[in-house]
Amino acid sequence: MKFEDLNLEPEVLQGLDAMNFKEATPVQEATIPVVLDGKDLIACAQTGTGKTAAYILPLLNLLTRRPSEKDLVRAIVIAPTRELAQQIDMQFEGFSYFLPISTFVVAGGGDGAQWDQQKRGLQMGADVMIATPGRLISHLLNTKVDLSGVEYLVLDEADRMLDMGFYDDIMQICSFLPKERQTLLFSATMPPKIRQLARQILHEPEEVSIAISKPNESIRQSAYICYEPQKMGIINAIFSQGVKGKTIIFSSSKLKVKQLTTALRRRNYNARAMHSDLDQPQREEVMLDYKNGKIDILVATDIVSRGIDITDIVLVINYDVPHDPEDYIHRIGRTARANAGGEAITFVSVDDQDRFYRIEKFLEREVPKMPLPEGLGEAPEYDIMSLDRRSSRKGGRGRSGKNGRSSGNASGDRRKGNFRRSKSPAVITEHPERTSTDTHRHTGEGETASKKRNNNHRYNHRRRPSGNNNGSSTDTPSKTE
Repeated sequence: MKFEDLNLEPEVLQGLDAMNFKEATPVQEATIPVVLDGKDLIACAQTGTGKTAAYILPLLNLLTRRPSEKDLVRAIVIAPTRELAQQIDMQFEGFSYFLPISTFVVAGGGDGAQWDQQKRGLQMGADVMIATPGRLISHLLNTKVDLSGVEYLVLDEADRMLDMGFYDDIMQICSFLPKERQTLLFSATMPPKIRQLARQILHEPEEVSIAISKPNESIRQSAYICYEPQKMGIINAIFSQGVKGKTIIFSSSKLKVKQLTTALRRRNYNARAMHSDLDQPQREEVMLDYKNGKIDILVATDIVSRGIDITDIVLVINYDVPHDPEDYIHRIGRTARANAGGEAITFVSVDDQDRFYRIEKFLEREVPKMPLPEGLGEAPEYDIMSLDRRSSRKGGRGRSGKNGRSSGNASGDRRKGNFRRSKSPAVITEHPERTSTDTHRHTGEGETASKKRNNNHRYNHRRRPSGNNNGSSTDTPSKTE
């Protein structure tokens, strides 16, 4: 089914068209009409089914159809981890590009300034708040917050939140919300605890169950276990062997995309960047040049690239491991289209090993590991037994602070040992000994300067746009993709 058949607002369809999204996935086709009808929903949908857009699109539709004059939070999305909350926020940013929708994230980590920024967002209001349970509870217990305007509540990955011990937190959050609201619950599984939660917070919900899709079998998947500074050397080794066709390099942050594109162009690779800081004409120009063969390498973030439908992409490189299997499937699915073959290579740094192991478990197969190219040094160990033990320890035990409440500190929104993250953002590092024996060459065309949107959905202060300004009213550059 096409998105045009789902009764979505023109501005929502415009955003989908700009991102080259044409066909709704089964979970989107099944859930969007239910949400638009105002019904509560239980959706059993694993990652890889397009479940995030399945609630973002109708929420944007409802928020646009019924604008509010009050400066209050209107929709709350609760997710188990800070990383997932940030990913959801980025997807809201992409899909609402042509809408006057404001969003902000309430999640653990950061410093006192971030806490104060979240506090201002809660007090001054926004259309959508994406939150982790522990940090939101901390704010509700320590900040005067008016949630009387909340019309929509979404629980994403509800089973995972219950595994992490957030049942009581979710119930406590619901006690702060109006009883008259629409509640959507998304879960990969339906254990009795989820059913119990649904009975308590949902009203006569519709149920949707969607099976997961797996990657195309014609995609040759492989991975390099490496340290962060070795990644650029691996890219050089791959391209020096000759890549006959288009390449996409994915990264999870705009900063890395910009750094990597600069590093590639300095080495005379014909590369361009694609991320949400580019305005619509710039995106269209980059995509047209890429489709027509004027660009060999597209370096992109997830949010603006999931709808890319170009048949002759032969190689996908995951410069870093995607946040979840859904993103992995969408990334590598850009190759091997139209019955063609393709290759997907993932760089797995030390801090990304837990995440990559989760992807392998989801795929129900081990992705072949490649030896590092000569001259790059030793590779870190990829200990499957240790990763499996850490993965199996996550079930059923939550974190708690004083009085049994979940804490809101830096580790407060995911259990220690389940994931690892670097202490500081990684920086693109060029290997000093490489020579430029590339297949992809720079054409001499300067990259169009990316104009920063001043309506980029980051919370600063509440201001409804007027006139032809269809963007958000916020412009604090406090997060990356």
